[in-house]
Amino acid sequence: MDKIKAGVVGATGYAGAELCRLIIGHPEAELSAISSVSFEGKALSEVYPAYFHMCDMICGTQEQVVEQSDVIFAALPHGLSQELAAECMRAGKVFIDLGADFRLESEDEYLEWYGGGFTDKALHNEAVYGLPELFREQIKGKRLIANPGCYTTAVPLAIAPALEAGFIQPEGIIADCKSGVTGAGRKPTQGNHYPELNEGFTAYKVASHRHTPEMEQTLSKIAGQRLKLTFVPHLLPINRGILATCYAKLTPGATLEKIREAYEKRYSGEFFLRLLPEGQAANVKNVRCTNFCDISLFADPHTGTFVAVSAIDNMVKGAAGQAIQNMNLAFGIDETAGLRLIPPAF
Repeated sequence: MDKIKAGVVGATGYAGAELCRLIIGHPEAELSAISSVSFEGKALSEVYPAYFHMCDMICGTQEQVVEQSDVIFAALPHGLSQELAAECMRAGKVFIDLGADFRLESEDEYLEWYGGGFTDKALHNEAVYGLPELFREQIKGKRLIANPGCYTTAVPLAIAPALEAGFIQPEGIIADCKSGVTGAGRKPTQGNHYPELNEGFTAYKVASHRHTPEMEQTLSKIAGQRLKLTFVPHLLPINRGILATCYAKLTPGATLEKIREAYEKRYSGEFFLRLLPEGQAANVKNVRCTNFCDISLFADPHTGTFVAVSAIDNMVKGAAGQAIQNMNLAFGIDETAGLRLIPPAF
């Protein structure tokens, strides 16, 4: 079987560059073409010297990526993927969007949180939400996949089994999350300027982050009813990682032992989900540069509160790695292909 030809639009952003790194090491795919508006005509290794002699491919045009690829990954800001997706669908390609354009099912919510509309509603109806551990069967063989981001992966994976089994109340869920600075993208801002970031730790976009409706959409499907959650993100002075600490009230009769059994059953056979031993807390260091999601579970009998902690690498499981996982499902190959990466121990 010929290798899958994979192209990346927006290859010089952090998520795009990470996609290139992972595709180069993929046993059944090859990097076919890349594009970048900011660095057109330059080699990727000129932008990221770490790729010297590993990926010296020249950044071409978006049209070249579509023409030369079987699957197109779009690592673009929101609002820029809808026309490209339509072009890829007409050309019979697989399109995996790392942006937000196809994540929300409600156009009203997309308008409220992103300030835009659906340019082709029929196209949005074709899109599937690419969180494999929760929606795998819907993703297999599909051609238009909305790849979730970092918070929207870490939070649902942390609490889905407890919610699905009825061990936590759907009202009053709190997601208290911390992110490495790469989640803010490659373009510098005042907030990720080194003197501002170093030795600091701050909350941002409190109760107003645009990932909120996406998490609510996923969790509502799991719960079988509409729910809302309180989401507070924080910026950590590290490059990579998401730590999601989620709080929910236990339902009558729920115990940590029963909840743990539900997680073991729900996530049985999931290569990328690692349910940690009792008492051990998830740590972003232990998932760095991998597609793993580590989960630890706790219960506070004093307050009747369930606490689930998940850790992912925001650039891999929270972006590029999950996109590769979705590509594998779309093409019917081993879901873990190109992603069996071992975290560095220190």
